[in-house]
Amino acid sequence: MIRCLHKYWLKEFVRIFIIIQALVMVLFVFIDYLSRLDRMLEYNVTFARGLWYVLLKLPYMFVQLTPAGLLLAVISVFGIMNRNEELTALKSSGISVYFLVKPAIWVGCLLALLMLFLGETLIPLSMARSNHIRYHEMVEKKGVVHSRKDIWIRSDNTLVHINFFDPVQKTVAGITCTTMGPGFKIASRIDAAKGYYDNGQWILEDVAEQVYDPKIDDYHVTIRPRQVISLGLSLKPDDLGRIAKKTNEMSFTELRRYVGKVTAEGYDATTYKVDMHGKLAFPFICVIMALTGAATGMRTFVKTNLPVGIAVGVGFCFLYWFVFGFTASLGYAKILPPVVAAWVSNLVFLCLGCIYLIQTE
Repeated sequence: MIRCLHKYWLKEFVRIFIIIQALVMVLFVFIDYLSRLDRMLEYNVTFARGLWYVLLKLPYMFVQLTPAGLLLAVISVFGIMNRNEELTALKSSGISVYFLVKPAIWVGCLLALLMLFLGETLIPLSMARSNHIRYHEMVEKKGVVHSRKDIWIRSDNTLVHINFFDPVQKTVAGITCTTMGPGFKIASRIDAAKGYYDNGQWILEDVAEQVYDPKIDDYHVTIRPRQVISLGLSLKPDDLGRIAKKTNEMSFTELRRYVGKVTAEGYDATTYKVDMHGKLAFPFICVIMALTGAATGMRTFVKTNLPVGIAVGVGFCFLYWFVFGFTASLGYAKILPPVVAAWVSNLVFLCLGCIYLIQTE
């Protein structure tokens, strides 16, 4: 009997979960494609290429929306069982609420592992190709390329290399600006430890400038605490953020190596540390969603009004995403340690989910 109950629950869950995810994915493709039409027309991107750009983001969106789909499917299954008095019959036969939640917990663990697997394999590849189309084919500025770990900007006879860009603080570090003269000889070179954007201009700190003097066939070296320069076609921090390597293009393993490299070179990698821990923390919200969905679906009010239960689930999802984003922002601002910023929302919502389930029992 136990095995039959679990098979029945899983069959209903899989059916509803697939329907929810399919509807959401189709809506995403439709809306995202239409929202990009103006850019595709402006930069002569073919409609097929634009559709391919949207489809490449499907694995990433699947992972982002799986917790919500899981929650809604669990609420729907238990809500239907509740409305049909199946839960009442099971409880009257001595079956505990916690026994009924067991298959939901297993499904949550399985989906969490699937999300981790996709985050380590398919998503970095698909998002890298998608971002390449977005930031290289649907853009106006040319002459800017980004490699795996840094940014290169070329403008006429000037080449700018940025070793590290912080997308949250909008700062750069490890800047080298080289200007070529006649005969491919270096006319000048500027090295700076870090820089920031202020009032429409880039301000570099701890600057060492070398300028070639043909009279002595050597370089004059000048050390300055600060210097204002025109950095690569007057790019703004938002422009650098669009061309820099995104954390969603890196797996957890690759991001961990990148954090180690940045830290070893003396740069502040707090932003990337928060995102690195977030890659592990976010998938395990599936377990919490399974708990909360089961507790909501078993509530008395869901028996007569299932849409209200679904609305409660949607509100819970938005609340989690808000708290997760808020704590991540505290991590970016160095108010919370990176590991705490990534995991504290899971801990809080796990406690709330357990209390909610106990009250249901």
